[in-house]
Amino acid sequence: MCGVAGIATTETPDPAIVQEMCGILSHRGPDGDGFYTGENVALGMRRLAIIDVAGGNQPVFNEDRSVVAVFNGEIYNFADLRGELISRGHRFRSNSDSECIVHLYEEHGEDLVHHLRGMFAFALWDVKRRRLLLARDRVGKKPLYYRDTGESLQFASELKALTVVDQDRREVDLVALHHYLTYQYVPAPWSIFRGIRKLPPGHLLTWQSGRVHVRRYWQLDFTPAGAISEPEAAERTRELLLEATRIRMVAERPLGAFLSGGVDSSAVVAAMARTAEGPVKTFAVGFDDARFDERAHARVVARQYGTDHHEFVVNASALDILPTLAWYFDEPFADSSAIPSFYVAKLSRAHVTVALNGDGGDESFGGYTRYALMARTARYRAPRSVHPSLGRLGRLLLENGSTRTPLRKAGIALTMLGDTLPGRYARMMSYFTPEQKHDLYTESMRRELSGTDSYDLMARAFGASRADSLVNQLMDVDVNTYLPGDLLVKVDITTMANSLEARSPFLDHRLMEWAARLPATLKVRGSTTKYLLKKALEDWLPPEVLYRPKQGFGVPLGHWLRTELKDLAWDVLTDGTARSRGFFRPESVRTLLEEHEAGANHTRRLWALMQFELWHRRFVDQPLPDAPSTAGETLRHIG
Repeated sequence: MCGVAGIATTETPDPAIVQEMCGILSHRGPDGDGFYTGENVALGMRRLAIIDVAGGNQPVFNEDRSVVAVFNGEIYNFADLRGELISRGHRFRSNSDSECIVHLYEEHGEDLVHHLRGMFAFALWDVKRRRLLLARDRVGKKPLYYRDTGESLQFASELKALTVVDQDRREVDLVALHHYLTYQYVPAPWSIFRGIRKLPPGHLLTWQSGRVHVRRYWQLDFTPAGAISEPEAAERTRELLLEATRIRMVAERPLGAFLSGGVDSSAVVAAMARTAEGPVKTFAVGFDDARFDERAHARVVARQYGTDHHEFVVNASALDILPTLAWYFDEPFADSSAIPSFYVAKLSRAHVTVALNGDGGDESFGGYTRYALMARTARYRAPRSVHPSLGRLGRLLLENGSTRTPLRKAGIALTMLGDTLPGRYARMMSYFTPEQKHDLYTESMRRELSGTDSYDLMARAFGASRADSLVNQLMDVDVNTYLPGDLLVKVDITTMANSLEARSPFLDHRLMEWAARLPATLKVRGSTTKYLLKKALEDWLPPEVLYRPKQGFGVPLGHWLRTELKDLAWDVLTDGTARSRGFFRPESVRTLLEEHEAGANHTRRLWALMQFELWHRRFVDQPLPDAPSTAGETLRHIG
């Protein structure tokens, strides 16, 4: 696990810039660094040593040093790949997984990515062809940002590392901001800075002589598999999960697991316990507010498997870390579960260097209640001839009705009834609807963004899906939007901020590809979500864990914004600095604060605005700041 950075150029590269970029990434790799400078390229990396701790330094080279690479991630099938490559005459200098990359390139060129099983973002320089290859893993576990200037391509694992190259080019991309306010994250390929892009998951980028080409190399296939009985499917699910977990337990550093008490993390801990030689170390974070506290459910699993279990409680005073989170996240990010995620990572790192988690179970096995809701309501649509009228009437009510009146509820219902399925799903996932953004924006923002519809991103994701049913289509859409844009960003940033490697068995691409081809009725059946997975785990986990309502990894943020965080919210969103930006109408922001204080629920919208403002102050209003030395958080250790 590492951070990577570099420059490919038609001119002479400056290695000092790459060294400075890697300095910004030191939290991703506290165990060392490595650099390479060639005629048209400079590459660098920071290392968190997990595999071949003693000998696995980077960059890595092929035998004649005509291919060089820097690598971030883990290749779980590296032992098999290594054996195959040695049998074909390749000579290795180390026992690391990263060295497989350069030899696979010699054998397969760009198609090397199809042979990798794991999470990765890497840069490979072909010395003879003067050609740079960037690649990102199939689902987007590992990030990669880049800037194409024409004569050069700059890239890095984190956005802030690219600001080192030109600190004056930190202009907010208004389209990216527009999308952020809808989805709570900046979706690929945008970044919050104009001119800097994200390489999307499952994509390759090549640079040669100033020309850039980006192509997709992987997409889930939902072609129905042959007939399979429910018991056979359950058995195969267990086999695949056990194998995906086993290969993710290879490490030379201490290893444990996040245990939230939900089905997915509990399943991973159960699989680990069947593989580990000793007790599994497990970590849970909770809250004093029982509505958000899942520690009791985590304890049930911890007791059943005799884990070495640790718990921590987060309270409102722990939000002293907000400036710290703004520094690590690089972009505005409004998923409030980043707070407990940061703490569970920080506190796990005191005991282990690698932590497994349950990410991806919902997207492969149908775990979100919104899947069942969309399936139930899909048949309720007004006649096509009246769709436009209903939509216009609904939007009119939303634009003019108070957030606390029945008129607004009627507007939501009419808009949903007259909308397409992608439109409904986009509204379901929205922080700010188009109508709410219209009310929020200044006139200049409205003009700049006229004709830009964030819901088009959802429509495109639906249009690109190959799934055979609505439920499978929804999961496919989430795999290409919400999963890489929100969930995987959250885990990558919060774990890497603490120099901790996170591994996700449910995101094993072989398991995902198998699950994608299962019929939707094995995933969502009526109001039951994750039907097959729960059946498969009945011998592993107790019913009170398997069949309790889904809770999610939330925080009591709405209450905090009316109490302990109220003054902070008002200060951040209404002071002269915030009012002077020219993005948002001060009176609209004040209305949201007043209505939330009076009892309306504007939690997500206020939080999104706060995170943007805190980010702006950290990354735009001042020179790039140094990394925070400490989070300064308050927490209580339970056991």
